[in-house]
Amino acid sequence: MKKCGIVLNANELHLHLELFAYRERETETMLHILEHALEHTFIDTVKLIPFLFLTYLAMEYLEHKAGDKVNTWVRRSGKLGPVIGSILGVVPQCGFSAAASNLYAGRVISLGTLFAIYLSTSDEMLPILISEKAPLNLIIPVLAAKAAIGILAGFLIDFLFHRKQEEHVHIHEICEHEHCHCEQGIFRSAVSHTLQITFFIFLVGLLLELVLGIVGEETLEALILNRPVVGPLLAGIVGLIPNCAASVVITQLYLQGIISIGAMLAGLLTGTGVGILVLFRVNHNKRENLKILGLLYLIGVLVGIVVECVIG
Repeated sequence: MKKCGIVLNANELHLHLELFAYRERETETMLHILEHALEHTFIDTVKLIPFLFLTYLAMEYLEHKAGDKVNTWVRRSGKLGPVIGSILGVVPQCGFSAAASNLYAGRVISLGTLFAIYLSTSDEMLPILISEKAPLNLIIPVLAAKAAIGILAGFLIDFLFHRKQEEHVHIHEICEHEHCHCEQGIFRSAVSHTLQITFFIFLVGLLLELVLGIVGEETLEALILNRPVVGPLLAGIVGLIPNCAASVVITQLYLQGIISIGAMLAGLLTGTGVGILVLFRVNHNKRENLKILGLLYLIGVLVGIVVECVIG
Protein backbone atom coordinates (compact mmCIF):
# COMPACT_ATOMS: atom_id res chain seq x y z
CA MET A 1 0.00 0.00 0.00
CA LYS A 2 2.84 2.28 0.87
CA LYS A 3 4.56 1.59 -2.40
CA CYS A 4 1.25 2.07 -4.14
CA GLY A 5 0.86 5.40 -2.36
CA ILE A 6 4.34 6.43 -3.43
CA VAL A 7 3.53 5.52 -7.03
CA LEU A 8 0.29 7.52 -6.92
CA ASN A 9 2.07 10.52 -5.44
CA ALA A 10 4.75 10.26 -8.08
CA ASN A 11 2.11 10.13 -10.83
CA GLU A 12 0.33 13.12 -9.36
CA LEU A 13 3.61 15.00 -9.16
CA HIS A 14 4.35 14.14 -12.79
CA LEU A 15 0.92 15.38 -13.85
CA HIS A 16 1.39 18.60 -11.92
CA LEU A 17 4.78 19.14 -13.52
CA GLU A 18 3.33 18.55 -16.98
CA LEU A 19 0.48 20.95 -16.28
CA PHE A 20 2.91 23.57 -14.99
CA ALA A 21 5.09 23.15 -18.07
CA TYR A 22 2.02 23.42 -20.32
CA ARG A 23 0.87 26.61 -18.63
CA GLU A 24 4.36 28.04 -18.86
CA ARG A 25 4.44 27.33 -22.60
CA GLU A 26 1.00 28.87 -22.99
CA THR A 27 2.14 32.00 -21.13
CA GLU A 28 5.25 32.28 -23.27
CA THR A 29 3.15 31.87 -26.40
CA MET A 30 0.68 34.58 -25.31
CA LEU A 31 3.51 36.95 -24.43
CA HIS A 32 5.10 36.30 -27.82
CA ILE A 33 1.77 36.96 -29.57
CA LEU A 34 1.25 40.16 -27.56
CA GLU A 35 4.80 41.37 -28.24
CA HIS A 36 4.46 40.64 -31.96
CA ALA A 37 1.03 42.29 -32.10
CA LEU A 38 2.22 45.46 -30.34
CA GLU A 39 5.31 45.76 -32.53
CA HIS A 40 3.49 45.06 -35.79
CA THR A 41 0.53 47.33 -34.96
CA PHE A 42 2.73 50.21 -33.78
CA ILE A 43 4.87 50.16 -36.93
CA ASP A 44 1.85 49.92 -39.24
CA THR A 45 0.02 52.72 -37.42
CA VAL A 46 2.97 55.11 -37.40
CA LYS A 47 3.36 54.67 -41.15
CA LEU A 48 -0.23 55.86 -41.65
CA ILE A 49 0.04 59.11 -39.67
CA PRO A 50 1.52 61.35 -42.45
CA PHE A 51 -1.08 60.16 -44.97
CA LEU A 52 -3.93 60.58 -42.47
CA PHE A 53 -2.81 64.09 -41.55
CA LEU A 54 -2.47 65.27 -45.17
CA THR A 55 -5.85 63.76 -46.02
CA TYR A 56 -7.58 65.45 -43.08
CA LEU A 57 -5.80 68.73 -43.80
CA ALA A 58 -7.19 68.70 -47.35
CA MET A 59 -10.65 67.74 -46.08
CA GLU A 60 -10.63 70.52 -43.48
CA TYR A 61 -9.60 73.07 -46.09
CA LEU A 62 -12.41 72.01 -48.41
CA GLU A 63 -14.95 72.09 -45.61
CA HIS A 64 -13.96 75.49 -44.30
CA LYS A 65 -14.19 76.85 -47.84
CA ALA A 66 -17.45 75.15 -48.82
CA GLY A 67 -19.08 73.81 -45.65
CA ASP A 68 -21.81 76.46 -45.44
CA LYS A 69 -22.48 76.21 -49.17
CA VAL A 70 -22.96 72.44 -48.87
CA ASN A 71 -25.66 72.83 -46.21
CA THR A 72 -27.32 75.56 -48.28
CA TRP A 73 -27.34 73.37 -51.40
CA VAL A 74 -28.95 70.53 -49.47
CA ARG A 75 -31.59 72.82 -47.96
CA ARG A 76 -32.51 74.24 -51.38
CA SER A 77 -32.34 70.97 -53.29
CA GLY A 78 -36.10 70.29 -53.20
CA LYS A 79 -37.12 67.17 -55.10
CA LEU A 80 -33.51 66.63 -56.17
CA GLY A 81 -32.52 66.33 -52.52
CA PRO A 82 -31.52 62.63 -52.71
CA VAL A 83 -29.19 63.36 -55.64
CA ILE A 84 -27.53 66.41 -54.08
CA GLY A 85 -27.38 64.87 -50.62
CA SER A 86 -25.94 61.57 -51.84
CA ILE A 87 -23.23 63.18 -53.99
CA LEU A 88 -22.18 65.57 -51.24
CA GLY A 89 -22.38 62.84 -48.63
CA VAL A 90 -19.68 60.81 -50.36
CA VAL A 91 -17.08 63.43 -49.40
CA PRO A 92 -16.22 63.05 -45.70
CA GLN A 93 -17.14 66.25 -43.89
CA CYS A 94 -17.16 67.22 -40.26
CA GLY A 95 -20.69 66.91 -38.95
CA PHE A 96 -22.44 66.55 -42.33
CA SER A 97 -24.56 63.60 -41.21
CA ALA A 98 -25.24 65.48 -37.97
CA ALA A 99 -26.29 68.50 -39.99
CA ALA A 100 -28.61 66.31 -42.07
CA SER A 101 -30.22 64.99 -38.87
CA ASN A 102 -30.83 68.54 -37.67
CA LEU A 103 -32.21 69.59 -41.05
CA TYR A 104 -34.58 66.63 -41.09
CA ALA A 105 -35.71 67.25 -37.51
CA GLY A 106 -36.66 70.76 -38.65
CA ARG A 107 -38.33 69.25 -41.76
CA VAL A 108 -36.08 71.32 -44.01
CA ILE A 109 -35.09 68.22 -45.99
CA SER A 110 -37.11 65.14 -46.87
CA LEU A 111 -36.77 61.68 -45.37
CA GLY A 112 -35.36 60.45 -48.68
CA THR A 113 -32.65 63.12 -48.62
CA LEU A 114 -31.78 62.13 -45.07
CA PHE A 115 -31.39 58.48 -46.12
CA ALA A 116 -29.37 59.48 -49.20
CA ILE A 117 -26.89 61.31 -46.97
CA TYR A 118 -26.80 58.55 -44.37
CA LEU A 119 -26.18 55.81 -46.95
CA SER A 120 -23.58 57.72 -48.96
CA THR A 121 -21.52 59.17 -46.12
CA SER A 122 -18.26 57.29 -45.74
CA ASP A 123 -17.16 58.68 -42.36
CA GLU A 124 -13.55 57.52 -41.81
CA MET A 125 -13.48 54.96 -44.64
CA LEU A 126 -11.93 57.24 -47.26
CA PRO A 127 -9.04 58.58 -45.13
CA ILE A 128 -8.15 55.04 -44.07
CA LEU A 129 -8.26 53.64 -47.61
CA ILE A 130 -6.09 56.53 -48.81
CA SER A 131 -3.61 56.12 -45.95
CA GLU A 132 -3.45 52.38 -46.60
CA LYS A 133 -2.74 53.15 -50.29
CA ALA A 134 -5.76 51.18 -51.45
CA PRO A 135 -6.07 51.09 -55.26
CA LEU A 136 -8.38 53.52 -57.03
CA ASN A 137 -10.22 50.58 -58.60
CA LEU A 138 -11.43 49.80 -55.07
CA ILE A 139 -12.02 53.32 -53.73
CA ILE A 140 -13.94 54.75 -56.69
CA PRO A 141 -16.39 51.81 -57.13
CA VAL A 142 -17.16 51.76 -53.39
CA LEU A 143 -17.84 55.51 -53.30
CA ALA A 144 -19.88 55.31 -56.51
CA ALA A 145 -21.90 52.37 -55.18
CA LYS A 146 -22.69 54.20 -51.93
CA ALA A 147 -23.76 57.32 -53.84
CA ALA A 148 -25.91 55.33 -56.28
CA ILE A 149 -27.58 53.35 -53.47
CA GLY A 150 -28.21 56.59 -51.60
CA ILE A 151 -29.87 58.18 -54.64
CA LEU A 152 -32.07 55.17 -55.44
CA ALA A 153 -33.09 54.60 -51.84
CA GLY A 154 -33.71 58.31 -51.34
CA PHE A 155 -36.08 58.65 -54.29
CA LEU A 156 -37.90 55.43 -53.39
CA ILE A 157 -38.38 56.51 -49.77
CA ASP A 158 -39.61 59.95 -50.82
CA PHE A 159 -42.08 58.30 -53.18
CA LEU A 160 -43.37 55.91 -50.54
CA PHE A 161 -43.26 58.22 -47.51
CA HIS A 162 -43.82 61.65 -48.97
CA ARG A 163 -44.34 64.38 -46.42
CA LYS A 164 -44.43 68.12 -46.92
CA GLN A 165 -41.29 69.98 -45.84
CA GLU A 166 -41.42 73.10 -43.73
CA GLU A 167 -39.61 76.23 -44.81
CA HIS A 168 -37.46 78.79 -42.96
CA VAL A 169 -36.63 76.57 -40.00
CA HIS A 170 -33.58 77.58 -37.99
CA ILE A 171 -31.19 74.68 -37.30
CA HIS A 172 -28.89 74.62 -34.26
CA GLU A 173 -26.19 72.37 -32.82
CA ILE A 174 -24.56 70.88 -35.88
CA CYS A 175 -20.85 70.65 -35.33
CA GLU A 176 -20.77 70.33 -31.53
CA HIS A 177 -22.36 66.84 -31.74
CA GLU A 178 -19.38 65.64 -33.73
CA HIS A 179 -16.84 67.04 -31.26
CA CYS A 180 -14.75 67.80 -34.31
CA HIS A 181 -13.16 71.02 -32.98
CA CYS A 182 -13.95 72.79 -36.25
CA GLU A 183 -13.64 76.14 -34.47
CA GLN A 184 -9.95 75.49 -33.81
CA GLY A 185 -8.90 76.19 -37.36
CA ILE A 186 -7.83 73.99 -40.24
CA PHE A 187 -4.45 72.84 -38.89
CA ARG A 188 -5.50 72.12 -35.29
CA SER A 189 -8.69 70.42 -36.44
CA ALA A 190 -6.70 68.21 -38.82
CA VAL A 191 -4.29 67.31 -36.01
CA SER A 192 -7.22 66.51 -33.69
CA HIS A 193 -8.86 64.24 -36.28
CA THR A 194 -5.55 62.54 -37.07
CA LEU A 195 -4.81 61.79 -33.40
CA GLN A 196 -8.31 60.43 -32.75
CA ILE A 197 -8.34 58.15 -35.77
CA THR A 198 -4.74 57.04 -35.20
CA PHE A 199 -5.77 55.96 -31.70
CA PHE A 200 -8.74 53.99 -33.06
CA ILE A 201 -6.64 52.43 -35.80
CA PHE A 202 -4.04 51.32 -33.26
CA LEU A 203 -6.67 49.75 -30.98
CA VAL A 204 -8.45 48.01 -33.83
CA GLY A 205 -5.19 46.83 -35.36
CA LEU A 206 -3.91 45.51 -32.04
CA LEU A 207 -7.16 43.65 -31.39
CA LEU A 208 -7.09 42.11 -34.87
CA GLU A 209 -3.48 41.03 -34.47
CA LEU A 210 -4.24 39.40 -31.11
CA VAL A 211 -7.32 37.61 -32.45
CA LEU A 212 -5.47 36.42 -35.54
CA GLY A 213 -2.56 35.26 -33.40
CA ILE A 214 -4.77 33.34 -30.97
CA VAL A 215 -7.57 32.04 -33.19
CA GLY A 216 -5.74 31.88 -36.50
CA GLU A 217 -6.50 33.73 -39.71
CA GLU A 218 -7.97 30.70 -41.47
CA THR A 219 -10.36 29.96 -38.61
CA LEU A 220 -11.53 33.57 -38.40
CA GLU A 221 -12.07 33.81 -42.15
CA ALA A 222 -14.04 30.56 -42.13
CA LEU A 223 -16.38 31.94 -39.47
CA ILE A 224 -17.31 34.97 -41.59
CA LEU A 225 -16.21 34.67 -45.22
CA ASN A 226 -17.81 31.27 -45.75
CA ARG A 227 -21.17 32.52 -44.47
CA PRO A 228 -22.54 35.04 -46.98
CA VAL A 229 -25.47 36.16 -44.80
CA VAL A 230 -23.72 36.29 -41.42
CA GLY A 231 -21.05 38.75 -42.60
CA PRO A 232 -23.43 41.54 -43.70
CA LEU A 233 -25.68 40.97 -40.67
CA LEU A 234 -22.80 41.43 -38.24
CA ALA A 235 -21.15 44.24 -40.19
CA GLY A 236 -24.47 46.10 -40.38
CA ILE A 237 -24.73 46.03 -36.59
CA VAL A 238 -21.17 47.32 -36.18
CA GLY A 239 -21.90 50.10 -38.67
CA LEU A 240 -24.80 51.37 -36.55
CA ILE A 241 -22.43 52.22 -33.68
CA PRO A 242 -22.58 56.06 -33.52
CA ASN A 243 -18.86 56.60 -33.53
CA CYS A 244 -16.08 56.93 -36.09
CA ALA A 245 -14.60 53.71 -34.67
CA ALA A 246 -17.31 51.76 -36.52
CA SER A 247 -16.08 52.72 -40.00
CA VAL A 248 -12.49 52.19 -38.85
CA VAL A 249 -13.29 48.64 -37.73
CA ILE A 250 -15.24 47.78 -40.89
CA THR A 251 -12.58 49.16 -43.25
CA GLN A 252 -9.70 47.52 -41.39
CA LEU A 253 -11.48 44.16 -41.31
CA TYR A 254 -11.91 44.31 -45.07
CA LEU A 255 -8.31 45.38 -45.71
CA GLN A 256 -7.16 42.48 -43.49
CA GLY A 257 -9.20 40.10 -45.66
CA ILE A 258 -11.42 39.04 -42.76
CA ILE A 259 -14.73 40.24 -44.21
CA SER A 260 -15.96 40.36 -47.80
CA ILE A 261 -16.79 43.38 -49.95
CA GLY A 262 -20.49 42.71 -49.33
CA ALA A 263 -20.03 42.77 -45.56
CA MET A 264 -17.95 45.94 -45.81
CA LEU A 265 -20.65 47.66 -47.87
CA ALA A 266 -23.31 46.59 -45.36
CA GLY A 267 -21.35 48.11 -42.50
CA LEU A 268 -20.46 51.29 -44.36
CA LEU A 269 -24.03 51.83 -45.57
CA THR A 270 -25.48 51.57 -42.06
CA GLY A 271 -22.70 53.75 -40.65
CA THR A 272 -23.68 57.41 -40.28
CA GLY A 273 -20.96 58.65 -37.96
CA VAL A 274 -22.88 60.48 -35.23
CA GLY A 275 -25.84 61.18 -37.53
CA ILE A 276 -28.17 58.67 -35.87
CA LEU A 277 -27.10 59.81 -32.40
CA VAL A 278 -27.98 63.40 -33.26
CA LEU A 279 -31.28 62.31 -34.81
CA PHE A 280 -32.38 60.67 -31.55
CA ARG A 281 -31.44 63.84 -29.70
CA VAL A 282 -33.08 66.47 -31.92
CA ASN A 283 -36.02 64.57 -33.45
CA HIS A 284 -38.61 64.10 -30.72
CA ASN A 285 -40.54 61.36 -32.52
CA LYS A 286 -38.67 58.37 -31.05
CA ARG A 287 -40.85 55.83 -32.84
CA GLU A 288 -39.95 57.44 -36.15
CA ASN A 289 -36.28 57.39 -35.19
CA LEU A 290 -36.45 53.65 -34.50
CA LYS A 291 -38.13 53.07 -37.87
CA ILE A 292 -35.36 55.05 -39.60
CA LEU A 293 -32.74 53.03 -37.75
CA GLY A 294 -34.40 49.73 -38.70
CA LEU A 295 -34.85 50.69 -42.35
CA LEU A 296 -31.24 51.87 -42.57
CA TYR A 297 -30.04 48.52 -41.22
CA LEU A 298 -32.35 46.61 -43.57
CA ILE A 299 -31.10 48.47 -46.66
CA GLY A 300 -27.45 48.02 -45.70
CA VAL A 301 -27.77 44.30 -44.98
CA LEU A 302 -29.83 43.55 -48.11
CA VAL A 303 -27.33 45.36 -50.33
CA GLY A 304 -24.46 43.51 -48.63
CA ILE A 305 -26.12 40.10 -49.15
CA VAL A 306 -26.91 40.84 -52.81
CA VAL A 307 -23.32 41.97 -53.47
CA GLU A 308 -21.94 38.86 -51.80
CA CYS A 309 -24.22 36.60 -53.85
CA VAL A 310 -23.33 38.36 -57.12
CA ILE A 311 -19.59 38.78 -56.58
CA GLY A 312 -19.06 35.71 -54.41
